Amino acid sequence: MRYRELKRCGNQKVSEIGLGCEGFINKSTEEFVKMLHYAMDRGVNFMDLYTPNPVFRDNLGKAIAGKRDQIVLQGHICSVWEKDQYLRSRDLKKSKASFEDQLKRLGTDYIDVGMIHYVDGEKDFEEVFHGDIIAYCRQLKKEGKIRAIGISSHNPLVAKKAVETGDIDVLMFSVNAAYDMQPPGEDCNALWDPENYKNGLTDMNPDRKELYELCERMDVAIDVMKAFGGGDMLDAKLSPFGVAFTEAQCMEYCLTRPGVVSVMAGCHSIEQLQKSLSYLEASREEQDYASVLSKMEKFKFQGNCMYCGHCAPCVKGISVADVNKYLNLALAQGEVPETVADHYKLLEHHASECVNCKSCERNCPFGVEVVKRMEKAVEVFGY
Repeated sequence: MRYRELKRCGNQKVSEIGLGCEGFINKSTEEFVKMLHYAMDRGVNFMDLYTPNPVFRDNLGKAIAGKRDQIVLQGHICSVWEKDQYLRSRDLKKSKASFEDQLKRLGTDYIDVGMIHYVDGEKDFEEVFHGDIIAYCRQLKKEGKIRAIGISSHNPLVAKKAVETGDIDVLMFSVNAAYDMQPPGEDCNALWDPENYKNGLTDMNPDRKELYELCERMDVAIDVMKAFGGGDMLDAKLSPFGVAFTEAQCMEYCLTRPGVVSVMAGCHSIEQLQKSLSYLEASREEQDYASVLSKMEKFKFQGNCMYCGHCAPCVKGISVADVNKYLNLALAQGEVPETVADHYKLLEHHASECVNCKSCERNCPFGVEVVKRMEKAVEVFGY
């Protein structure tokens, strides 16, 4: 397993492959424990807990008994259980009761990430961030009942506003190649509406690109939901591209976006979990999403670095994808943030070493003018 850091959560390390919780719902205690322990034994240490289902919480409490320090839990605030079903609520009293119920059933006195549940709309954002909910989250963090404050969203504009408040340490966001071509909106169902794909699309939506870069600059960790689009990305008949991606390609796409630390894979069985874990052993060719994206006629990702690594190997050893990432972060900020400058400095080779051979440009499936980008990097970073 490989790990990345939740930098605003004491540099807590989390597995690149995390677990969504939906596949654990309606499992018997024995099935639940067996599947979670199978994942943990293979290095998975990050799990999202959006559901307030009391049976799920009881089963999780049994599964992590004696193992609490081996798993990072992302529990949702404002996710409540009423009349035997899940409900999103902004009622402070209900939200408090649900959070305390979560601690009790899990047998723990803290949740690592307190995730404000599902904020997509502007009005909802105003209610959450100018009302009792954010104040409650701040208090929980101060008391040590949560280690970090998070928010889950499908809308890049609302997510960006949340990150800009400075309160957010972790963002749970829907990421995949199809969603990334769609404009922001408050209706998450529109992200998968076939009507929005029928005439083709061009390039990554700039609001999404800006969100990922903002999170990278501010050390806000992104954990990914909907990496497989509910499974549709894996089926040529259901994929909006008309092309099936593999689990490995979907995960590699997500994990090469700026800011992303983990993919919360939805697994309903050990067999599905094995498929997700196989990403770690997949070859470069098996992980290669660019080979699919660059061949689609109606959908074009052109002119912008997708961090896919096809430009390698550079004859001088420059990590072109990393140089492009840090350059994009600096250009988006309008200056060179200290953290970005430090990351660039730590690269083994820098843009100034480029010899203009253009082998990277010949390899790039997206038509990036790499040499010009290297020249710009020298201008911005000084070497």
